[in-house]
Amino acid sequence: MKILVIQTAFIGDVILATPVIEKLHHYFLDAQIDFLLRKGNESLLTGHPYLNKVLIWDKKTSKLSNLNQIIADVKREKYDKVINLHRFGSSGLVTLFSGASEKIGFHKNPFAFCYTKKVRHVIGNGKHEVERNIELIADFTDNKKTMPRLYPSAKDIEQVKQYKAKPYICVAPSSVWFTKQFPKHKWIEFLDAINGRYKVYLVGAVGDKELCNQIIASSKNKEIENLAGKLSFLQSASLMQDAVMNYVNDSAPMHIASAVNAPVTAVFCSTVPAFGFGPLSDKSFVVETEEKLDCRPCGLHGYKACPKGHFKCAETIKIEKLSATLV
Repeated sequence: MKILVIQTAFIGDVILATPVIEKLHHYFLDAQIDFLLRKGNESLLTGHPYLNKVLIWDKKTSKLSNLNQIIADVKREKYDKVINLHRFGSSGLVTLFSGASEKIGFHKNPFAFCYTKKVRHVIGNGKHEVERNIELIADFTDNKKTMPRLYPSAKDIEQVKQYKAKPYICVAPSSVWFTKQFPKHKWIEFLDAINGRYKVYLVGAVGDKELCNQIIASSKNKEIENLAGKLSFLQSASLMQDAVMNYVNDSAPMHIASAVNAPVTAVFCSTVPAFGFGPLSDKSFVVETEEKLDCRPCGLHGYKACPKGHFKCAETIKIEKLSATLV
């Protein structure tokens, strides 16, 4: 049997799709399982023991011609099942023209009419995104919740070993969306409050390096090191796995922590855990404002600026709530 799993959205979405891989492998040990994702996310699945092949769609350059090529590549593979976790039209076209006898996906996709099985994707009903994804394959596997999983290699683990000489915490201060990001001055206040207790590693992408440098320059805490842009996804996962605690926004690092069952404290500003994208680690905490704001949540994904101009959902979060998770 040949199976293709599609998730061409963002980093966190790919991580939250990995339980589907785990469950498919458990039920179909001899199946060839492939995964289609967007260019830039492929290193998340490097060396994944249950995947045969990772197909990569470059969405940023020559998007349409690359999409046509991906459609042709998928059709050539002659998959038996295509399981599309992405809810937008491009992946629906790939599914439509795949030639697979079973086409499975969420009802919100514009091309869901071509699916042999459609599942409703409902946000806010108490289900985590992992559970929603598992529903797509429940009738030929089961509906038991499965944790997301990433697989750092021995080389990844060795690469970050140098940072583990003494107890440490990781902080991922950035987010693509402004209203999902705990403000810089609040991160500084937190790091000042825990000064001297642990070594602190700031983690993130290359684009986060300047923010991390600004935090270090303004903090009284002298035990902070900027690792933004220096580690791969899987190296970051290995580092986070052995941290005393990982502090993150409602963003990709939260899901990386979940995928290696690392302790995590997730700060939710404009978004809420009820959307179904919260942390899943055994030791996990959610920190959010105690104020009842009629503007929160203001959206599913966040905004480039606070629609109300005050950003109270972040500014009213008490630093003590972050520090308390270090016990």
